[in-house]
Amino acid sequence: MATKKKNALIIPLIAILGGFALGSLVIIGTGRSPIAMFQSMLQGATGILPGGGFNPRYVGEFIIQAMPIMLTGLSVGFAFRTGLFNIGAEGQLMMGSVAATAVALWVPAPPILHVILVLLAAAAAGGLWGAVPGWFKARFNIHEVVVTIMMNYMALFLNNWMVVYVFGSKDRIKTAMFPATALLKDEFLSHLTNFSRLNWGFIPVILSVIIFWFIIDKTTFGFSLRAVGFNKEGARYAGMRVERNIVLSMVIAGAFAGLAGAVLTVGTFNYGRFLPAMEGYGMDGIAVALVGGNAAIGIFLSALLFGMLKAAQPLMQSQGVPKDIASIIQASIVLFIAMKLGIEHILYRVKKKPIEGASEEAGT
Repeated sequence: MATKKKNALIIPLIAILGGFALGSLVIIGTGRSPIAMFQSMLQGATGILPGGGFNPRYVGEFIIQAMPIMLTGLSVGFAFRTGLFNIGAEGQLMMGSVAATAVALWVPAPPILHVILVLLAAAAAGGLWGAVPGWFKARFNIHEVVVTIMMNYMALFLNNWMVVYVFGSKDRIKTAMFPATALLKDEFLSHLTNFSRLNWGFIPVILSVIIFWFIIDKTTFGFSLRAVGFNKEGARYAGMRVERNIVLSMVIAGAFAGLAGAVLTVGTFNYGRFLPAMEGYGMDGIAVALVGGNAAIGIFLSALLFGMLKAAQPLMQSQGVPKDIASIIQASIVLFIAMKLGIEHILYRVKKKPIEGASEEAGT
């Protein structure tokens, strides 16, 4: 058990270091220095400028980049912890965005209440979108991967149809601006971070991390969800409602992703958007969940890492380093995480060697 816990910390660290090493080799192969890449990452995450100054705008933009992928990471991680593969976080996010847009435009309410209604509607829409593959899995044993992938495209087309024909977009790109009462934006946070897009969305994000941890690790309900994922028939024999738990797992996972849609729509932007293609938040969420070991704190930290890589891309480009290096590093980290068994075997062999050598010396 102690070895498992140790490996859960060591393997992600090895994967991260391996990803950065591979990214550095690629940069060296192009004839550039990887120092510029690391300087860009440091600047993007901390706001510390190369000359020694400080610009808080970079910190605000770094947090903005991390928030939606943290929520989609929680979505994917929650499903993984309960034995399900939620590849539909992208679609659930888009449906959360649609619901947030509808409430922002159509439901008049006072300032704080309006934002709360927007967030609740987005979480509910994402949860309902997640319930569909959960129901198909529970009722007909149709694999959730197939259904969620299909529903991602359905969500994309539905979002675009709603923006153009229901919400009444005049330029076929975005809806009318939302009223100030529906926004997570705040002048105080903007001025504090030198006019970055930082908003109060970090509060529901942090609450979501706590809720994930509490449900999965601290409640009998979370235990029953994990038990169904671990062994359906064993859980059924123990008297657990297997079909209900499968649906509820996908509902909660979908709610996290739906909330990400609201954080983007009424936080980063202040209008509903026509999307020509998927933006990749769902795929980023899968990577974040894998690197974070599907644990709340792990997802939180890995989302910060991936947010830093995203925030550093424009800075890399300005330093002459291809911004795609950040994507290469992300992909490399996920690749090394996928090689978990191989890394564990190497660690086992490394630990075993000195012991075997010592036993041979003792024998002689």
